[in-house]
Amino acid sequence: MSDVRFDMAANALCQNLSKVILKIHDEVKSITQEIRLRLNRPVAIITPTKTYYLLKNGCITNTVMKNEMLLASQRDIVDTFQNICNYSVYSRQNEIKNGYITLSGGHRAGICGTAVYSGNEITNIRDISSINIRISREVIGCANSLIHDLNGKFDGLLLCGPPASGKTTILRDMARQLSESHNKKVAVIDERGELAGTSGGVFQNDLGQSDILDNYKKGEGIMQAVRCLSPDIVICDEVGTKADIEAIEEGLNTGVSVIASIHASSFEELLRREQAKSLLKTGAFKKIIVLKCRENTGEIKEIINEEDIEKCFRL
Repeated sequence: MSDVRFDMAANALCQNLSKVILKIHDEVKSITQEIRLRLNRPVAIITPTKTYYLLKNGCITNTVMKNEMLLASQRDIVDTFQNICNYSVYSRQNEIKNGYITLSGGHRAGICGTAVYSGNEITNIRDISSINIRISREVIGCANSLIHDLNGKFDGLLLCGPPASGKTTILRDMARQLSESHNKKVAVIDERGELAGTSGGVFQNDLGQSDILDNYKKGEGIMQAVRCLSPDIVICDEVGTKADIEAIEEGLNTGVSVIASIHASSFEELLRREQAKSLLKTGAFKKIIVLKCRENTGEIKEIINEEDIEKCFRL
């Protein structure tokens, strides 16, 4: 049986590339995390432990073989870029200037090219030279052990980990389980559309009985949820801006618990970032869960309790 998530993401590629990549073996599809296109370079398929390259005949290899590789031409990259924008680049401009476009199903296409500035702000990216499609995986039950370890205490949880360590995947499953099995009113602030994977107002991922605030900036979404939805728990992905911190602090004052994620491969790395330290000083997070690397997606490396968090700020 073909991997539906992989096929959905691969269909974002131009037809010239998708017709080849969709033929690769299902075992490879099922463990693929990223599909990478680089101008005039071999099409790469990234798994937790290996990088594969596509051959012109549709086979894959671990090594680059001259004259045998399927290269991503400029036409391929332009056509893929148009496809992921649904042939309306202007309508996706706000996402493009931030360097990514969210696809149906919650997959994310990162784009790289020449930055266009207006003053000190990037307003566009032109001459696209590479595209990285990160495949969104829905793993039902992946939060089981974490929820068990929390023993019913969900009052403030921060998930840390490097890219592709499973932060978003665990947040999805926590939203589903807490809203269905633990009788919690859960509001999900889905700023980039990666948690629910909303397409045309329809959620592609199972977040249970959660209320989804799609495309809201996290700060505005948190306050909207607090005002209108009376949630027990607010869940959001990749926090850290000043607006996020202020909204989390204000939400905390209303009695709302926050479960969120942030990029950091260790507690020590987290403490080296001023914005992250400000986030922890709000008191919103009682536990920090550090996940392992991409080779161990979703596995817990370390749990830091409230006492250890507070101790760092008393030193």
